[in-house]
Amino acid sequence: MRNIGKRVLSLEAQSIQKASERLGVEFDQCVHLLRNTKGRIIVTGLGKSGLIGKKISATFASCGYPSIFIHATDAVHGDLGNITENDVVMAISYSGETEEVINLIQFIKRIGAKLIGLCGNLNSQLAQYSDVVLDISVDREACPIGLVPTTSTTLTLAMGDALAVALMEMDGFNEETYRKYHPGGQIGKKLLKVKYLMHTGFEVPKVNLDMTMEDTVKEISEKGLGMVVVIDEKEKVVGIITDGDLRRLLQKYGYFLNMKSKDCMHTSPICISFETLASEALKIMETNRITSLIVINEENKLLGVVHLHDLWRTEMF
Repeated sequence: MRNIGKRVLSLEAQSIQKASERLGVEFDQCVHLLRNTKGRIIVTGLGKSGLIGKKISATFASCGYPSIFIHATDAVHGDLGNITENDVVMAISYSGETEEVINLIQFIKRIGAKLIGLCGNLNSQLAQYSDVVLDISVDREACPIGLVPTTSTTLTLAMGDALAVALMEMDGFNEETYRKYHPGGQIGKKLLKVKYLMHTGFEVPKVNLDMTMEDTVKEISEKGLGMVVVIDEKEKVVGIITDGDLRRLLQKYGYFLNMKSKDCMHTSPICISFETLASEALKIMETNRITSLIVINEENKLLGVVHLHDLWRTEMF
């Protein structure tokens, strides 16, 4: 059984490699059509090709490229209204002769939508009528009789991924973009940044260097984060005082409320950028056994404070 599995994986990998080697200018043209469409990317197909098409469409949409999948049969029974002249239609048919897909071509051409064909027969009707054709032909399917869509569907899926990634890289796709379209679930949590969680403005506990410890304690108590940030006249972070520091001051001096904040602060607080991932901030807190992190900009100016409780609310752990 293991040898069969290895043979199938090897055969499908070889088919993808061959497709990579023969990829030409038609791929560039396809990406150009997809990237410059004024409408949506409409993916259509039937059977196994349809199932692959659904995934390709979902990948486009999840990365910010409006896309829907229309089943080839449903299209000719009322769903054609979803296709407009501004759309790009990506039709998938390995034979290039799937009747339901071919029936769509006349309508697509009549309204003026662009047509991208993914097929394994470059002499087929789909290939002939497409504005751009991507060759998804394979030497053989991986099944014992060479007919069950296996190798061909794997290659089709990989081709869809190649198109999506090309679009993403050309448009400067990054984690921030991905988080925008994945606000929920584990992906959204992993890509969440502290700038969306931190306390800002009046919520931030802060005092200047010459503030008395009596007023400093009041600030800590009122803001409820168990710490206060010490800043200079330019709003730059110069120190931190925590609840734990207050207990240590009490043990050391007894009465200390007449002292200044600059005499009681730690001068090397742990600070992070507002672009730091929430998951990374949590790791820093755990490693250093602290409950708050100071958020600063590139000039070391105070932007906010993120607390452990803020991270708990994300249910990230």
